[in-house]
Amino acid sequence: MTDRLGAVLAGAVPRVCAAAVALVAVDGSVAAAAATGELVRYADAEGTLAAERPPAGRDSIFDLASISKLFTTAVLLSLAEEGAIGLDEPVAAWIPGHDPRVTPRRLLTHTAGLPPTRRIDLELPGADASERMEAMLRTPIAHPVGGPYLYSDVGLVIAGRVAELAGGAPLDALVRARVTDVLGLPDTGYRPVAPSRAATPSRVAATEWKPERPGPGCVRGEVHDETAYALGGVAGHAGLFATAGDLLAFGEALRLAAIRQGDAVLRPESVAEMLRDQGAEGAAFRHGLGVRIGDPAIVGPLSGAFGHSGFTGTSLVVDPARGLTVVLLTNAVHPVRGRDGIRELRHAVAGEALRLRGLQPLT
Repeated sequence: MTDRLGAVLAGAVPRVCAAAVALVAVDGSVAAAAATGELVRYADAEGTLAAERPPAGRDSIFDLASISKLFTTAVLLSLAEEGAIGLDEPVAAWIPGHDPRVTPRRLLTHTAGLPPTRRIDLELPGADASERMEAMLRTPIAHPVGGPYLYSDVGLVIAGRVAELAGGAPLDALVRARVTDVLGLPDTGYRPVAPSRAATPSRVAATEWKPERPGPGCVRGEVHDETAYALGGVAGHAGLFATAGDLLAFGEALRLAAIRQGDAVLRPESVAEMLRDQGAEGAAFRHGLGVRIGDPAIVGPLSGAFGHSGFTGTSLVVDPARGLTVVLLTNAVHPVRGRDGIRELRHAVAGEALRLRGLQPLT
C-alpha cells in the first residue's frame, strides 16, 4: 500500500464503499497502489455485518459495470479495422428492420435516439435470454436521432449484438479473443465464477442486496446490472469483471496507442478516432466513440483525460498528455445503492495521481 493513496481510500471505507482498490501508473510504471476494506461486509440491506468478511487485495475482482462499454467499443473498432463493419453503416445491415438512421457511431456516442434503459426482466419475466435480446433489438426510437446526447444502455446492448453478428461469435468470446487474450488479462471476463473461469468467489467483491436473486446474501460473482443479468450476464453495456491490474493494463494499451507507441489491441488511428470529439451535443463532457473525454464526474484535476465510470463504483481514467493511467475499483452499491461520496473519492484518487505526476519528470 502506498501511504498517501492508502489514506485516500481509508478515508472512504466503509462510509462510501465496503472495499476499494486503486492503482496509478506514471509513464507505464505503477507509482502507487492501495487496497483496503472488505469484499463482503454486509449480509443484508439493513447493514447486518456478514459472518465472514474477506479483506480486499490487489487481486480482488470487481464488477466493472459500464466500464464494460469500453471493451465493447474496442471489439467494434477492431472489427472496423478489418472491414467487417462500417461505423457509419446502418445497423440494419446486421439487424434487419432496424431504423436505418442508427449506425454504430451513433450507438457509441449515445445519439441514436434510444431510451436510457429497458427493464426487460420485468417486461418479459418468463422469457429466456435470447428472447429478451430479440425484444431489446426491437426497442423503438424514442428521441431525435443524431442528438442531443442521451446516455443509453439500450444502445450499447445493440452495439454488442452488432459486434456478435459482424464478428461471428458471442460477445464474451470476442472480448476474450480481441482484447483480454491479446493483453494477457487472466482475471477479466464475464460471469467470473462460472465453471469455465478460474476465479473463485473468495476473490470477488459483493454488490447489492437483491432478494429476488438466488442467495443467500448480497449479489456476488454475477453481474449487478439487472438488464445484463436478464440477458444471461453478457451484454454490450455491462457484465465484465476485472482486477485493478487487468484494467490498468487495458488502459495502458489505449494510452500507448493514443501517443502512437503501441497497437496491441487497436491501431493508433483507431484510438485517435475513438478519442476524437464526435460532437455529441448536450453532454457535460466531450464524447468520443464509447469513451468520455473530460468527464467532470471522474477526471477531477486531470482535465482532458478520457475514460468511463461504472455504476457499481468503478472508474478508469487515462491521461495521455500527462502519461497517467488511474484505476479505482469499489463496490459502492454494497449493500444498497445511493451512497454518497463516490464522486469525491474518484476526484481524490485523480488528485493523488496528479501529485505523483508532479514528482516525475515529464518526458
